[in-house]
Amino acid sequence: MLGAMTIVELIDIHGGFTIITDRIATRNPRILLWPIGGLTFILSALLDNLASALVMVSVTRNLVRQAEQRKLTAGMIIIAANAGGAFSPIGDVTTTMLWIGGQVTTANIISELFLPSVICLLVPLIVLCFSIRPEAKKQDGMEQEFTSRPYITPLARRDRRVVFSAGLTAIVMVPIFKSITHLPPYTAMLLALRLVWVVSELIHADKDEQDRQRFSVAYALSKIDVPSILFFLGILLAVGDLESVGILEQVATSLNESVDNLDIIVGIIGIASAIVDNVPIVAAAMGMYDLETYPTDHKLWEFLAYCAGTGGSLLVIGSAAGVAVMGMERLEFGWYLRRISGSALLGYLGGGIVYLAAYAVSH
Repeated sequence: MLGAMTIVELIDIHGGFTIITDRIATRNPRILLWPIGGLTFILSALLDNLASALVMVSVTRNLVRQAEQRKLTAGMIIIAANAGGAFSPIGDVTTTMLWIGGQVTTANIISELFLPSVICLLVPLIVLCFSIRPEAKKQDGMEQEFTSRPYITPLARRDRRVVFSAGLTAIVMVPIFKSITHLPPYTAMLLALRLVWVVSELIHADKDEQDRQRFSVAYALSKIDVPSILFFLGILLAVGDLESVGILEQVATSLNESVDNLDIIVGIIGIASAIVDNVPIVAAAMGMYDLETYPTDHKLWEFLAYCAGTGGSLLVIGSAAGVAVMGMERLEFGWYLRRISGSALLGYLGGGIVYLAAYAVSH
């Protein structure tokens, strides 16, 4: 998280996200939710849900100024990032775990979960569109504010494109590097940060020390919201304690014994992943159900990938993307529960029903 947030901050310092924002014509907050949600969904499948959420929150800062509308847009980004990551082998940690473990294959997981993931995005997107109240007078003022952009020199425009391209390419290479080397993900992210750091130093090599300082990694790190990272660390430590003493495994076993329906069990696992991190829950499920009984691309693994990937959207602390956005946009737990969780739950249930219905028809 620290490496990804630093790369995103470096891109933002160079104004790299204006490459995207300058191509979005509308500033109507209701209409704006659609391209923001769609871009987040696509980026999370290509990058990962954490990196895409960080990128799109930085983009949104240049598009939406009203505080409440920014919060609603940030909530939509969390939902879209988790929905887009669920159907991609590199989009979410849990899907990656199932992919590396041999429970799912790339082509099958994409084809089976793409439509449910889209439904998981569209349902809350439609609901949240009606939650935003149009303010015509303020919007006109905002239009005037955004259309009067400052002049950018050709050199600054070049630096902007270079850092933007280098940052996104470096983040895209993280899951590829991990798959090839089998090293921990943080080593790939730190390598990506080093590469972007080198690019930033090279393009500002002719400037004096004071001017270069504003584009340095040290300056970017000073702007990172470290408390949100420590908060996420605390959650992982607490969950790690539960896992190490075997409580999570006991809960999973008792759930399997008391509920005689795999679909319901997996659905409950998805909801629980909003409270307890989805990684140990999926790891416990992978230990409970073996590949001999449930072979590769079995319904169990596909539905588990969907539920664990999208269930984290139900609470702001339910996913890495949610915790990162919470820190960047100062989202309160109670506000998210009141304004976003209900829409996220409708999308979660809608996508799950679509998957189960499609599976029943095709099998």
